[in-house]
Amino acid sequence: MNKPTNQPVLEVENLLVRYGSFQAVKGVSFEVQPGEIFGLLGPNGAGKTSTLSAIEGLLKPNGGSIRISGHDTREQPLHARASMGVQLQSTSFQPELNISEIIRLFAGIHGIELSNERTAAILADIKLEDSASKRFGQLSGGQQQRVSLVIATIHQPPLVLMDEPTTGLDPQSRRQLWERIEAMRNKGHAILLTTHSMEEAESICDRIAIIDHGQIITIDTPQAIIDVNRDNPEVIRASRKGRITLEDVFIGLTGAAIRS
Repeated sequence: MNKPTNQPVLEVENLLVRYGSFQAVKGVSFEVQPGEIFGLLGPNGAGKTSTLSAIEGLLKPNGGSIRISGHDTREQPLHARASMGVQLQSTSFQPELNISEIIRLFAGIHGIELSNERTAAILADIKLEDSASKRFGQLSGGQQQRVSLVIATIHQPPLVLMDEPTTGLDPQSRRQLWERIEAMRNKGHAILLTTHSMEEAESICDRIAIIDHGQIITIDTPQAIIDVNRDNPEVIRASRKGRITLEDVFIGLTGAAIRS
């Protein structure tokens, strides 16, 4: 994995998000570097969706700051948005358009004009050259995620946000998407993803943060987090395989109770 060395692409500092009297995010701070895949993990209701929504600009935080490529999201929201691409867990596009038309439409939104040849090359790169005339809803889940990722990154943003990108995919499609995420990392993109898959976090994330009850409880590489919590009694109690895994650590730190 690449070791990030440059200035952060994403800087979140003392982020606060409230819904009425309920404080969903309580002073969250972290950074994501160029060429880094950063995973944000947490149980349901832990605050990760609110954190991601604040970064995306979908909600206004009650305190703290967010900077994307040096642009404060409050002071320079347009510059900040132009510096990120967002791939959501589920996406719907104009049903009357085929895949080629959708890609060219979103390229045009970013001021990028794609020729027929360039569009065909993009489809060939994601192995959908024979599906150019298909509607988005006619594609498999893995194919839809490949198209969504192309659209999210068509303008080559420094930061890519991915919300549980491999949910519902079969193992082959999941591995293919991991390879594409790693390829983006290798090109220098900073990637922030949320996931419930501990296997995914261990496999592709350079660093992870575990959030619970609106606060970051640990940030480090997956292996370092496992190592430092190896002798934690709660983690040992959660272990089911005789060896400590990231899932054991996650459950040991956040509890075994099911969150609604």
